[in-house]
Amino acid sequence: MIRVGIIGYGYWGPNVVRNFIGHGETQVAAICDLEHNALQRARRAHPGIHTTSDCNEILRSPDIDAVVIVTPVSTHYELAKVALENGKHIFIEKPFTASINQAEELIELADKKNLRIMVDHTFLFTGSVRKIKQLIEENVLGDLYYFDSIRINLGLFQKDVNVVWDLAPHDLSIMDHLINKKPVAIMASGTAHFHSKLEDVAYITLYFSDNLIAHINVNWLSPVKIRTTLIGGDKKMLVWNDLAPDEKIRIYDRGVETFGQEASYDMRVSYRSGDMWAPKVEQNEALKVEVDYFIDCIINGKTPINDGQAGLRIVRMLQSTIKSLKRGGEVVYL
Repeated sequence: MIRVGIIGYGYWGPNVVRNFIGHGETQVAAICDLEHNALQRARRAHPGIHTTSDCNEILRSPDIDAVVIVTPVSTHYELAKVALENGKHIFIEKPFTASINQAEELIELADKKNLRIMVDHTFLFTGSVRKIKQLIEENVLGDLYYFDSIRINLGLFQKDVNVVWDLAPHDLSIMDHLINKKPVAIMASGTAHFHSKLEDVAYITLYFSDNLIAHINVNWLSPVKIRTTLIGGDKKMLVWNDLAPDEKIRIYDRGVETFGQEASYDMRVSYRSGDMWAPKVEQNEALKVEVDYFIDCIINGKTPINDGQAGLRIVRMLQSTIKSLKRGGEVVYL
């Protein structure tokens, strides 16, 4: 039985607690939060679980095997470092850390102690992303041309991070997981309408070495909520609408074919327009699948797909995005 301590019982915390309680190989030993109202909610929901406002009761307890950190990113490094130093595996909310150096230090510490780090990139465990990964690996789409993602809605404004740090980790982690290549450069633009330092609208472009391009639009000021990703390949094109009640993924047998030499006036373009089909997508709760996977990685000594290295790659892209934003859209090489 793996004993788990959970730090943070805000927006996401109750979902995390519920899924760890529901796992047959875990016992939630304690819940921590600094906010009195949050602890009151935790006590009402889980009267049999110890609650505390002192995170050291969890971080340093010899009776706890894994620590779940569901707190603002500014606190991640210090909490995770103490947990790892005290021999705990960690499950940590996205983004992994607030800087590259912090992520690298935590990875090195976990490696020394043979501990697992899992970054909560929940979308990787949705039926949609798992199906898209399968389609890409089976070469259904062919060579990829572009990855285009829109994640916009009205709010929720954050007090400590801009829209890039809040929303883009979802899309960057999905892109990083689906595309087995690393971007070589990032360019970003955005603006802050209500806070001089926290952008609420941003556009991120990522360049790869082989003409593959990715674009991510994140926005807290949209009148409508959109969660749509388009992935184009030379064989097929895919649209994923995460808000659709059914047929979340649609695959289009559409594309462009050229005839003749590119450099000549004789080049001709023809458009291919074939069938559309919607593959079956599993409907399991992504967080439950992720928690099951985390426990399996601990028990069997596996390295998670969303480990510290994956978290580091996202933090590196986030930092480069912010650098480009602050330099007026300058291209930043990774």
